[in-house]
Amino acid sequence: MPGGGPQQVVVAVDPGREKCGLAAVSREGVLDRAIVQTADVARAVAGLASRRGAAVIVVGSRTGSGQVLAALEQAGLSLPVVTVEEHMTTLNARRRYWRENPPGCLGRLVPEGMRLPPRPIDDYAAVLLAERYLAGAADLKISPPHDNGGRTTRRPHDNGGRGR
Repeated sequence: MPGGGPQQVVVAVDPGREKCGLAAVSREGVLDRAIVQTADVARAVAGLASRRGAAVIVVGSRTGSGQVLAALEQAGLSLPVVTVEEHMTTLNARRRYWRENPPGCLGRLVPEGMRLPPRPIDDYAAVLLAERYLAGAADLKISPPHDNGGRTTRRPHDNGGRGR
């Protein structure tokens, strides 16, 4: 569904050296979340994008992004791939996790910044990347997959060179 619209589905990847968070997100909310081994990321992204009718793949721009981008390119996916700045996604993913999964009685006594989720939260970070993309998608020109490997870089406060 290129061109945006309320039903646009984004598949986001929070890349890592050993594991990656995946999420399928639309403006209506989170459709799917998963954590996969980095070696399996291209296959998992292709399956999720196909199941959910994704219009674009979003990849975080930091640790492990080169490996994930290469795997996606090698897989020959027909969707555009956009990189999005990951700054603060891990911290915000932790906050989101605790908001959606409040700690028990004694856990509430531990200050929020000291609480560690009982499981990896890479999938929550992928959700945040997708939401970051959707929040700024109106200002972003996506390259088709055959131009520059379909990759475009977007920073959270990028105004497209329009000044302030």
